[in-house]
Amino acid sequence: MSLYDDAVLVLKEHEGQEELRQAYLDHLDAHPDGMWKACTAGHVTASALVLDPERGRVLLTLHRKLRMWLQMGGHCEPGDATLAEAALREATEESGIAGLSLLPGGPVRLDRHPIPAPCHWHFDVQYAAVAPPGAVQAISDESLDLRWFTYDEVAGVADNSVLRLLAAARARA
Repeated sequence: MSLYDDAVLVLKEHEGQEELRQAYLDHLDAHPDGMWKACTAGHVTASALVLDPERGRVLLTLHRKLRMWLQMGGHCEPGDATLAEAALREATEESGIAGLSLLPGGPVRLDRHPIPAPCHWHFDVQYAAVAPPGAVQAISDESLDLRWFTYDEVAGVADNSVLRLLAAARARA
């Protein structure tokens, strides 16, 4: 199964957000290259919010280009077999934490957001990952900073998309 086929299957099985989910499926139907950064009409991305539920905290990255506190994530790569694999790869690379595990049940949310030209949209498929006990983060080249925040602190640093993702992830966890 190709990454494109996996994405279509994951989206068809995703519960909730029906109108947005259909927009993702319509986009992929109209753009067979819609999984890749080269698709200037927009492309699917994969992200994961890293949680430490035992300590009631979440790991956010200060994105180098956007200068916003966000979950880990990014573009799909040819070696990614599934969206879940892409999200886990991105979370591991950007957090520096080995042994992350995705929460079961597939993505917790979808979030489509505009990005600067030449591309116009990210169709983000958002997962949640749990850090292993004693996890120590390591900042990547893609970040200005990487920091744990208590659940209550997130509202003071992140935008509404991250708050919605955190609420969905906590409900799933």
